[in-house]
Amino acid sequence: MFDLDEIRKINPQRHAMEQLSAILMVDRESNSLVGYKDVTNDEFWCTGHMPGFPLMPGVILCECAAQLAGFYARKYDILGGGDFLGFGGMENVRFRAPVYPGNRLLIMAKVLKVKPKRRAEFSFQGFVGSKMVFNGHMIGVPINRSSSLGSEN
Repeated sequence: MFDLDEIRKINPQRHAMEQLSAILMVDRESNSLVGYKDVTNDEFWCTGHMPGFPLMPGVILCECAAQLAGFYARKYDILGGGDFLGFGGMENVRFRAPVYPGNRLLIMAKVLKVKPKRRAEFSFQGFVGSKMVFNGHMIGVPINRSSSLGSEN
């Protein structure tokens, strides 16, 4: 349905942080979608995680799911605002099997709950072939570029 060029029109991540290859299916009735990431030997983490045995880091798996959810939230404006969808939290995340270069990581996400202008909750699952490799729940929060520029901690 959406190739990388179409994803780039919606998602802001670029270069090494782009973690989706394509979106295969969007179902607006069930608020769910399916995308994938083709994991290559050129991933930025291959040389260091783990040297000689490249294993996709769990945090990158979570980023894949977040980018899929973010695509849906922004494309269909489910929160009613925000320039980006940022991480608000993750719960019940389980890593069930390793992901390696050469794998196609299939990712599914479903909207569970939306509080307009405040947060969206998603469930997600990732598969390599027929094997589930990770799953969990995440919260996405709207982030506005103008309100975060120049802020002090």
